[in-house]
Amino acid sequence: MERDTASEGGYLLSNAQAEAGARFGALSELFDPSTFRHFDALGVAPGWHCWEVGAGGPSVPARLAQRVGPAGRVLATDLDVSWLPAGAGFEVLRHDVGEERPPGEGFDLIHARLVLVHVPRRDEALAAMVSALRPGGWLLLEEADPALQPLACPDESGPAQRLANKLKHDFRALMAERGVDLAYGRTLPRRLRAAGLTGVAADAYFPVTGPACARLERATVEQIRARLTAAGLATDEEIDAHLANLDAGRLDVATSPMISAWGQRPG
Repeated sequence: MERDTASEGGYLLSNAQAEAGARFGALSELFDPSTFRHFDALGVAPGWHCWEVGAGGPSVPARLAQRVGPAGRVLATDLDVSWLPAGAGFEVLRHDVGEERPPGEGFDLIHARLVLVHVPRRDEALAAMVSALRPGGWLLLEEADPALQPLACPDESGPAQRLANKLKHDFRALMAERGVDLAYGRTLPRRLRAAGLTGVAADAYFPVTGPACARLERATVEQIRARLTAAGLATDEEIDAHLANLDAGRLDVATSPMISAWGQRPG
């Protein structure tokens, strides 16, 4: 996951924070099945060359490495590669997709999940990824759309749920201040068409509740706690109460819909 350098405050959910590991684990449990389903549909096969952009953790590049086998290649890049182990069957490279040229070309598949929305020069990054595809290669982009479903608890049935939704609103305010486009996910299909890709299609995945949703919520709130309080958006008492509600199992915490869009470079 790329880090946002659009402001001095930096990316709200930095890979360098200790909570990043918990977030990666929850994101993997929630969204890897959907991502892998798209890999299956696009026909990822032995011998393919794949670029995993803003990998964050190892789960997605490791799965791709299993699929492409020893005859293939998987390159995992990120601004912070500290969560990507060496010798796991894929290559690791520190790379800024918004500022640097692609680390190669002729890729059969390029995939980015929860990356572009945080990149200040996201249009340039998308163009760079398209340029690195081989003719007939596939680009798969996946971005959450918090504006499409802005609530932590869609079933706002009581004070605990109202508090969760208040904190989610505060988090969205912090993201917007840093140039995050909260409605970017739904724009992916037209952006892929505008980039010249064909066969463009998209779908969405929307977990509504479950243990992984609660773990993701806790890790996210813990990562942004200091920023919420420093900005005067939330108090420590509110955050402590919300975390206690999570631990007590009182909340059905949802995620924002994950929009997956894909298209093929004409061959």
